Amino acid sequence: MDDKESLLPFEKPLDELRRRIDEMAASSGGAPELEDLLASMRRQYERVERQMYANLNPWQTVLVARHPGRPQTRDYTSLIFDSFEELHGDRMFRDDLSLVSGLGVIAGRRVALLGQHRGRDPGERHLTNAGCVHPEGYRKALRKMRLAEKFGLPVVALIDTKGAYPGVGSEERGVAVAIAENLLAMSRLRTPILCVVIGEGSSGGALGLGVGDRTLMLEYAYYSVISPEGYAAIVWRDGKKSEAAAAELCLTSRRLLEHGLIDEMVPEPLGGAHRDLRRMGEILREAVIRNLDAVSAIPLDRLLALRYGKIRRLGRFLEAARPADAVPPPASPAPAGRPAGTEENDAGRPA
Repeated sequence: MDDKESLLPFEKPLDELRRRIDEMAASSGGAPELEDLLASMRRQYERVERQMYANLNPWQTVLVARHPGRPQTRDYTSLIFDSFEELHGDRMFRDDLSLVSGLGVIAGRRVALLGQHRGRDPGERHLTNAGCVHPEGYRKALRKMRLAEKFGLPVVALIDTKGAYPGVGSEERGVAVAIAENLLAMSRLRTPILCVVIGEGSSGGALGLGVGDRTLMLEYAYYSVISPEGYAAIVWRDGKKSEAAAAELCLTSRRLLEHGLIDEMVPEPLGGAHRDLRRMGEILREAVIRNLDAVSAIPLDRLLALRYGKIRRLGRFLEAARPADAVPPPASPAPAGRPAGTEENDAGRPA
């Protein structure tokens, strides 16, 4: 991919500096005084780049997460696994190519891998729905999770999607039910589960692979209940306000780590994972091995209890005390035909 094509909008100052460095290098002729100046300019370039990526705003983080050169699930099957054997199909409808599943070996540890794959070129993205999984994809994942449970293999789930596929056929085949079944199954699956957000993690499409014992997130990935464009379209009726939406969604790895919604932020090479795929693979491989060893050392019953407790703790809110002189809310009128004071509780019995 050409550097110009892969340049993100906020990187234009870097591009101008790099152009000046290249022009000077081409005309320096090896002159010592120019070589010293070039070295100084290269150091300046690195300082500017480090400062830029240390202070990305949420929308800029989303742009990095969506970079077309960012490594995807099929890249990681070779970058972090010693061997991988893909398993296909849900045995009910068809093989959803947006969901990669199979058995792999990483540093001598056998695992089951699940991952959403977005595709590189237009043809592949058409086949994979750009990573938007159909119900058969989630059922395919569930079959592999059951297989992993049967043979005592930990599950590694790589999350990278804008959401489940919203088409008519997907709805007709029960995509909401398929995601719900995965949530239930993963909450009680009797084997360790490690979830990693590698790019975009949005909506229930991400959550369908997102229940586990540890949740890791790459530094410039994002994880949210909805995409910024979807939030802007619903809240402000204007999908173009996606930058403002990203600022409100608390979707970056640092914010989510602060709120306890993820367990670890995995650092990326300077400029994002797409700048150095091999190095990114080494970093993620080390994080996966370390976390797999940690969760696999916990007795299974204890692990399930900890997983349940983690799910119950998700989400925090503040409840302000009502001032003493505040007027209490009016009582709800009793339903017709029922005397006041005989309201029913949640179980259907009189309170």
